[in-house]
Amino acid sequence: MPAIDDLLKTMLERGGSDLHLTVGLPPKTRVSGALTPLNDTPFTAEKMEVFLQEICPPARWAQFLDTKDLDLAHEIPGVARFRGNYLYNHWGQAAVFRQIPAKILSFDDLKLPPVLKKLCNLREGLVVVTGPTGSGKSTTLAAMIDYINETSARHIITIEDPIEFVHQNKQCTIVHREVGDHTRSFADALKGAMRHDPDILLLGEMRELETIKLALGCASMGMLVFGTLHTNNAPKTIDRIINAFPADEQNQVRVMLAGCLAGVVSQLLCKRIPKGRCAVHEILVQHEALPNTIRSGQISNIRAIIEGGGADGMITMDQSLLARVQDGSIAPVEAYMKAANKAPFAALLKPGDLDGGH
Repeated sequence: MPAIDDLLKTMLERGGSDLHLTVGLPPKTRVSGALTPLNDTPFTAEKMEVFLQEICPPARWAQFLDTKDLDLAHEIPGVARFRGNYLYNHWGQAAVFRQIPAKILSFDDLKLPPVLKKLCNLREGLVVVTGPTGSGKSTTLAAMIDYINETSARHIITIEDPIEFVHQNKQCTIVHREVGDHTRSFADALKGAMRHDPDILLLGEMRELETIKLALGCASMGMLVFGTLHTNNAPKTIDRIINAFPADEQNQVRVMLAGCLAGVVSQLLCKRIPKGRCAVHEILVQHEALPNTIRSGQISNIRAIIEGGGADGMITMDQSLLARVQDGSIAPVEAYMKAANKAPFAALLKPGDLDGGH
């Protein structure tokens, strides 16, 4: 058994989600949002190298030594799967492991907004799920793919680095491809996928320009494309996609995006009362005013479209936060910290809420 498995098992026993390893510090785990040490033995550089190299294929290890970054998946059979990220920091090699839940949580488990089912039933277009690292984007996407898998017969190709949730074929045929193992890059896999007759493409990340360009191309060609970005609301997401392109291509990209953008789901995790986490969302879906707003570059008007689109299931992040405060899921101070417009939430705070730790 690899040496690291002991630490990962201890982390799971304590209810942790992530394991952080850095030379000179004891291993730490994230429990309900806070980092706590697993034991008090600091890692040495030699121990780090042994722990990391042991679970890494030789070719990928050579790649890590060369590029100083690596993503990989690690499984403890019968226990759990983990997404590992190897990196170098000031003290040498380091790593972070995140647990990938073995059970894919459903729409109902996650209490996702029903409008997301509408996005799953689309036949074409680009749906972007966004949020900061660790906000549950992969978990939400897995629930959406699972819903499609249970309700329709379609061909789904996922391109990930590394593969996170492994879906069993129910009604759909699902092909998982891992960057590094099954294909050289997201762009190569996407070019190949166009020839594999998919109905749905799931892209783990839309980082590089070429990947974004190909994703827009696939969505315009009549495929349903799900992708993720590290933005925290709908207007910023649209800006990010357009600004990824050189200035002379941006007009053309606006026209493409106006034609194929089907939805933006931005997600944040908040501390739930009394413990655990709960997701809040900002949701933009297709609307008659949206294509023209994107084409003309009036991105600031998107906020008004969302605010006026409640009947279609649209909601702003602040409305979502307010709803969670009102149903008792999260504390007013948590909503205040996360809100874009803090004034409505300031009125809900109690004296002393913003002291101590906030």
